[in-house]
Amino acid sequence: MEYDVWERTVPRSITGDALWKMKVYRLAMFVGELGWLDVTKLIQDQRTVKLAGQLYEALGSVSANIAEGYSKSSGKDRARFYEYALGSARESRDWYYKARHVLGETIAYERMEWLSQIIRLALTILPEERERTIREESAPYATD
Repeated sequence: MEYDVWERTVPRSITGDALWKMKVYRLAMFVGELGWLDVTKLIQDQRTVKLAGQLYEALGSVSANIAEGYSKSSGKDRARFYEYALGSARESRDWYYKARHVLGETIAYERMEWLSQIIRLALTILPEERERTIREESAPYATD
């Protein structure tokens, strides 16, 4: 599946959200879609049934945590969820490496490269988010 072809099939209810502007989210959604195909193959081999479940959970967690982080109001809160997404992307890459014997090296390494792109983007975003703080307007409070 090609990224450009897949992107044209994503429903407007997703692409119309401001979150869609984040490249890291789009890539995570794409890799999650590819993962569905891979998990379907892995689950058919008795040796990789458990691995398939681990991969499915880790891949789903990448885009879900990016989405959750995007909706937080402070940079610190956003960074925490982006860190979870980063960890899940690294975990997914690890599972793909282990699954290469069933999926084939070509497919596994392609998926690992997509995940490495997500990791690089997350590592770029995290320091910026950690520096952001909530700026509240000062308000008078009555104490009587």
